[in-house]
Amino acid sequence: MATVKVTYASAEEERRWNHLSNLMNSFHQWFKDEFKRIYESADGSFANRGLSLSQYLSTVTSFNASLTMHHTMEERHVFPILAQGIPKFASSTHGGHIDSHREIHDGLENLAQKVTKWTEDPTMYSPMEMKISLEALSNVLFSHLDQEVEDIRGDNLKPYFTLDVIESIGKGV
Repeated sequence: MATVKVTYASAEEERRWNHLSNLMNSFHQWFKDEFKRIYESADGSFANRGLSLSQYLSTVTSFNASLTMHHTMEERHVFPILAQGIPKFASSTHGGHIDSHREIHDGLENLAQKVTKWTEDPTMYSPMEMKISLEALSNVLFSHLDQEVEDIRGDNLKPYFTLDVIESIGKGV
């Protein structure tokens, strides 16, 4: 994608163009914060937060479900519109955001399998195994969340879309 100098008529227009990115950033920040809490508690310190192993694993399951739902909504409602101007949002683009979603989903599936195993037999819980699974997931997850927010900043959208189109996406999220 070529670099284009973007100008805004006013600070209000810039705010409107960046609303989608700012909104996405708030969702993504929650995912990062929740992931960090899960990771930091994997060593068993979830008990210090008043959680049993069962409650901790339920938190992991909820995180998994929330992230899956978020990505599903992006893929069905946001990416098809963005792909009309920015190829990395297209499902056919190798190395694009959909590929990142697939890698994240694979990591979440691996994590879900471990959570199921530990839910069925809590004596098998391994803090090290949990941390290894989370670390593998974090590599693609954190870079993807940051890149996605960057790619939908107003100055990256303005050359390809009208403000009305971008605001309609933001209303649907």
